[in-house]
Amino acid sequence: MSSSASNQGKTYVTASLAYLLRSQGKQVRVFKTGPDYLDPTILEFASGNPVYQLDLWMTGEEECARLLQEAAGVADFILIEGVMGLFDGIPSTAELAKTFALPVVGILNAGALAQTIHAISHGLASYDSELNYVGSVANSVASERHAAMIRDSSATGKVPFLGCIMRAEQSTLPARHLGLVQASEIGDLEQVLQHGASQVSATSLPQAFKDITFENSSPELEGEGWLKNMRIAIARDAAFSFIYNANIDAMQHMGATLIFFSPLTDESLPEADCVYIPGGYPELHLEKLAANSAMLAALKEHNASGKHIYAECGGLMYLLTEIVDAQGKGQQMLNLLPGTAVMQKRLQSLGYQQLVIGSQTLRGHTFHYSASNIKVAPHLVASRPGLEGAGEALYRAPGIYASYTHFYFPSNLRLAKALLTGGHLSEARTTAAARHQSWSES
Repeated sequence: MSSSASNQGKTYVTASLAYLLRSQGKQVRVFKTGPDYLDPTILEFASGNPVYQLDLWMTGEEECARLLQEAAGVADFILIEGVMGLFDGIPSTAELAKTFALPVVGILNAGALAQTIHAISHGLASYDSELNYVGSVANSVASERHAAMIRDSSATGKVPFLGCIMRAEQSTLPARHLGLVQASEIGDLEQVLQHGASQVSATSLPQAFKDITFENSSPELEGEGWLKNMRIAIARDAAFSFIYNANIDAMQHMGATLIFFSPLTDESLPEADCVYIPGGYPELHLEKLAANSAMLAALKEHNASGKHIYAECGGLMYLLTEIVDAQGKGQQMLNLLPGTAVMQKRLQSLGYQQLVIGSQTLRGHTFHYSASNIKVAPHLVASRPGLEGAGEALYRAPGIYASYTHFYFPSNLRLAKALLTGGHLSEARTTAAARHQSWSES
């Protein structure tokens, strides 16, 4: 599922189709193109299965192939939600589709147009002759008359028209500064998807699937047993939840035992060798985080005892002395890294990041609205593929690694292991061949 731009309804339509197929007793696996965390929570709710990222740069072509092949072995249907517009970004949704010969359906918001939707559809279909564009759906159609205008003009178009999805209060997914809100925060999500499924069932979208055979691609993964006997406590609640399913799998592949806890509500920390605090929305829960003195004390004691903490983005903010919200109100946090994070009105950083150590690269992504003044010199600084200027810093303090970057562990398991164990990244070594094509140079 792709589109001409962002905010066209790709997530709503993809999730509604997944929900429809699941309600018919089908096994559905959904993927998200790009490094997004939020859309996948809604797609997981709709499909009943974990959602993984497919990204030719961050995930890598070989790993994308493995994930698709694995899904094909257990699912009746595979859906992939694109990112931004079809040809936007390097690599784009179109590049992914061409790499694996995937059919593409365009979800086009008809809110401010009618017959012209077929011209847009034609442009998407004809821009790249190697792309298999199989049809378009008009989303957010205002009325039956509006729908008739679109349908009646479809015969003159050269691209199959798959139908209309009507605009309705039930078809709106709420959003905030990072994008859509998480599935757990949408109280009526079941009703929204039921309505969406009924709309999708009235189109030809469920009949637009094509049978595809994925080539056998089962690369041997290094790292098995590297974290054997290691216990990793992972923060997971409304404040901290941005973690790739692939990272969970990678830690388990390396042999770690994973335990989840809530910095918001738990008063004690599970017995663990490492605490992993991923990104999320700590700025929306400052008072509750600050008031949970028992958890703050437990995390400080974990660090004081010589055990390790690894934190990303919102997790990094939680380690700081203070977080100041968008209204200018601050709350004291862990103070394990001296510094302050202040929420801004404008996006502070967005895009791919890579931590390069010698010949080894760990890849990831950054997206945050906070600006931080951290009184610790960076241990390492990531680079931005294809762009000039420094990327995000990786900070190191006693028992701590922390960065704004959300790293994708499977891109380099040895460097991921070092982040989780407090190992010396500058000494990390691997004999594994590079597994990722450098799209920034193509």
